[in-house]
Amino acid sequence: MAGIYIHIPFCKQRCIYCDFHFSTSFNSYRTEMIESICIEIIQRKKYLDNQEIKTIYFGGGTPSLLLDNELKSILDTIHSNFVVKKSLEITLEVNPDDITQGNLNIWKKNGINRLSIGIQSLKQSDLDWMNRSHKVEDSFASILLAQKYGFDNINVDLIYGLPNLSMEDWVSHLNFIIQNDLITHLSAYCLTVENNTILSDRVIKRKINLPNEDVQSDQFLKLIEMIEKSDFEQYEISNFSRSGFESKHNSNYWKGLSYLGIGPSAHSFNGESRSWNLSNNKIYIKKIKENKFGYNETEKLSKLDQFNERVLIGLRTIYGVNLNELSKLNKLTKEFQLALSKFKDRKWIEEDIGVLTLTKEGKLRADYIASGLFIS
Repeated sequence: MAGIYIHIPFCKQRCIYCDFHFSTSFNSYRTEMIESICIEIIQRKKYLDNQEIKTIYFGGGTPSLLLDNELKSILDTIHSNFVVKKSLEITLEVNPDDITQGNLNIWKKNGINRLSIGIQSLKQSDLDWMNRSHKVEDSFASILLAQKYGFDNINVDLIYGLPNLSMEDWVSHLNFIIQNDLITHLSAYCLTVENNTILSDRVIKRKINLPNEDVQSDQFLKLIEMIEKSDFEQYEISNFSRSGFESKHNSNYWKGLSYLGIGPSAHSFNGESRSWNLSNNKIYIKKIKENKFGYNETEKLSKLDQFNERVLIGLRTIYGVNLNELSKLNKLTKEFQLALSKFKDRKWIEEDIGVLTLTKEGKLRADYIASGLFIS
């Protein structure tokens, strides 16, 4: 089984924290971009070696800006060039203000069966500060409207660790998610300052003061505490679902399965190598027209690379890291064993029948623990 990711590099406006690749001025080449995406799908149809496609994920950018004919053209091209599983999960990332009766009908008609709604916060002052295009009332209304039009697989995104986000605010946000039966999945991320963003510039100039790590950690632990008392399950550090509503597409990534990334800046992985596309819309279109694909880099992964990647990704999930599978990629060195013992003693890692998983305290230090287990 494999997945296809489609990167749509269009946005209405720039959120201050976002470092994803997109453009807010795309109308002059919009048609060319969609045509190029479809051409790349055809050009790279052999990449997944005839594996059946289990999931399609439209990310961005803001793929909810796609028109009916654009969405249909991309999906038709996929179906014409790949073997597609009948019970296909097709996810569309959407902004709350794009969820209208007309759009919902278009998405439903084109086979979209999972919506990922970028709510981010339920405080209007936070949305204003982040330069989000929607209002709080849009968030509430969009979920109800999506359910009314037959969407029963709905994820919402939230961000914690924001300036002026009190614990009371955060608990209120989480209560809304947990108590709302229409929401089947939550993705919750700590605010991160990425280079070359409006946020990083304002932090450097001390126009914004971010909460310290203790505040962020407390909000993360409160998140886990409340999730544990609900019918959501934390199956990845930042992802929580009701039973049966885990993201199949993202689970492909975390289980190390293959996926094809289409569009500017999209990444692909086939088990042995990774490639990534140009992060420039006009050059991407030019390269596609010249039959040069849209990617400019490929990295061949050694067994050691695959070992370290399985540690990094696996520890973030409920599935954990299987020591027997790791040992097939590389010998479990003395340094690895010593580091593992140290993390077990600190009660950051647990082992059950040869599978390593992080404890609640360990999840706060996931990247640090993974790097400590890497073999160089």
